[in-house]
Amino acid sequence: MRIAVGQFASAQEWDANLKTCREMIDGAVAGGADLLVLPEGALALFVDEPARIREAAQPLDGPFVSGLVEHTRGSSTTVIAGVHVPAGDDRVSNVLVAARDGEIVATYTKLHLYDAFGRRESDNVVPGANPPVVIDCAGWKVGLMTCYDVRFPELARLLADQGAQVIALPAAWVRGPAKEWHWEVMVTARALENTCYVAASGECGRRNIGASMIVDPLGITRARLGDAPGLLWSDASADELASARRTLPVLENRRFAVDPRLERHA
Repeated sequence: MRIAVGQFASAQEWDANLKTCREMIDGAVAGGADLLVLPEGALALFVDEPARIREAAQPLDGPFVSGLVEHTRGSSTTVIAGVHVPAGDDRVSNVLVAARDGEIVATYTKLHLYDAFGRRESDNVVPGANPPVVIDCAGWKVGLMTCYDVRFPELARLLADQGAQVIALPAAWVRGPAKEWHWEVMVTARALENTCYVAASGECGRRNIGASMIVDPLGITRARLGDAPGLLWSDASADELASARRTLPVLENRRFAVDPRLERHA
């Protein structure tokens, strides 16, 4: 499977971000990508006034998602991007949309909200209550996670339990002391401990680190971006995945199961 990861800095205006997403889709399709992972918050970003995402949020049939999905028509490339959707209680949901050939093939609502390092995503965002989501893509199983989810290894393991061979991880990882190191460690750990590929898209710009990565099943970084916009590429190999799982059979050797029951968000 040919994987592309797109990195850019979201603007406040959804139409400018849609233009950027379309350009990245065009680049991914031209490069033969089976999967394109775009950042969390691709619809809009308000660095200094995060509450404004409530007024900027759009339904899944709104102009941003509709324009994004329509731009995939006629292509076999699966595109995954993060958007904010009205949730009905004056807050929003943080949703990943997976689109292919002009259709939404799946959605995933972020389970773990970023109430850490002095920030409170839950002031404006409702946590998801959905089970983990795995989609089919070019004969592969791709699990979906969003940003802060990567700090919770049980979610990645639940995706692996559902057959995930690749984890798509859109993110908008906020800058801060040691934060880039946290990102690299945890993206790598989720790949290594589940012997799967991780395709992690980090939004760049004034607030976020960028640092998009593609990591293989033995924890080796195959490709990485810095803090500038761009497209990142790597190939996932079924033979390589099978070899990694024979060499390091952690999924077979483990002694504990993960409880899939959701705990209430505090």
